[in-house]
Amino acid sequence: MIAIRPGPPLSGAVTVDGSKNAALPLLAATAALRRTVQLSNVPANDDVQAMLMLLQHAGHGVARQVGEPHTVVVRPTDGLRIAPEFDATAARIRASYYLVPALLAVHGRAVLPWPGGCRIGERGMEQHFKVYEAFGDRTLVNDHGYSVEAGDSRTGSVSVMLPFRSRGASIAAMLRAVVAGRPLRLGQPNLSPEVVSVLQALQAAGWETRADDRVLSLAPPASPPQEPVAWVVPGDKVEAGTLACAIATTRGNGRIKGVHSKDVAPMVAALRRLGVPVDAQQNTLVVRAEGTRPTHQPLRAIASLSPGGLDADFEPALMALTLGMPGTHLFADAINPGRHSNLIPQLARLGADIHETSPTQCRLTGPQQLTGAGVEATDIRTGSALLIAGLTARGVTTLGGLEQLRRGHADLPTKLLALGADICEVTR
Repeated sequence: MIAIRPGPPLSGAVTVDGSKNAALPLLAATAALRRTVQLSNVPANDDVQAMLMLLQHAGHGVARQVGEPHTVVVRPTDGLRIAPEFDATAARIRASYYLVPALLAVHGRAVLPWPGGCRIGERGMEQHFKVYEAFGDRTLVNDHGYSVEAGDSRTGSVSVMLPFRSRGASIAAMLRAVVAGRPLRLGQPNLSPEVVSVLQALQAAGWETRADDRVLSLAPPASPPQEPVAWVVPGDKVEAGTLACAIATTRGNGRIKGVHSKDVAPMVAALRRLGVPVDAQQNTLVVRAEGTRPTHQPLRAIASLSPGGLDADFEPALMALTLGMPGTHLFADAINPGRHSNLIPQLARLGADIHETSPTQCRLTGPQQLTGAGVEATDIRTGSALLIAGLTARGVTTLGGLEQLRRGHADLPTKLLALGADICEVTR
């Protein structure tokens, strides 16, 4: 477990890892494209390692680039005729569902367990199944998982209208179009940075791509090229936002490198509203909180799937930060309806007073003085928020459940240590 105590204001510079949420669909896209792909800036967190294992199990060649531990080369399958059976590894991560299109391409069938990931509420796959049905595929479900069987080979454009801006379903539709070699028109798409990174990757592979807040469209190249392509995983916007909140909560100054400024724009806006001076300079986020005074303005942190909206994964870090900020602040996350039931009881162990107005909404009034206690990372973002809270809680905060934190961050505590946090790993 991790022990953390209050210390001096955080300062210095760190570089974020590649984004887990972008790396997972990009790895699945390498399999769907059926060409050799070199993917760089691949993070070393546990979920990404699990996806690499699944690709190998499905028959794809996966190798680290010599001398570059964060660069992976993925080669097409070796022509296995027997569809692979997936075990607990596929059930451990949510992103296993991105492998369906590639499995359909090679075997005509995909059989997978229900996806896992953070337990933050029901996040069904109904929209994924509607996407596959639009391509003529057949889906079957049972208590243990689901199967998708490829339909007859068809030609012509496929049109799908999503009832809400699902990131998973948007990526599933794109990868299914790649496998089928058919044009796609996707209505009401999700345009998060993770989806855009897949779009840009496909464009680099020769596909025509267009996207706005109403329609995302793909068109295959006239003659698909076969030469290898090189893609880059964008920097982790959530890790950058978490580190920015950590610096701000200690009233420090710091530079967070390796993240696109547009990807953290909603977080920057939230911090500025709280009176935290933040600049997004190209690929660096600069926080200058030393000697500043809060604005006393209330923050409304409402998770949204709309273009430019606040990513739900930013919300826990902001909640931990605002516990030390004056004002009454509102938080809402209807996208992940179980997240608050994970996070709020853990913060309450530190003495936080947070009022739940509904299962997906809460409010708190700051500043509050927290006291160190034993807490648990029940999911990735709860773990990172508790690290932030421990930076100012009196006494020692001990954080268990590190296996959850490491699913999303290869080593977030080490980055906090590099900024000057009083933090270390201890045995029970």
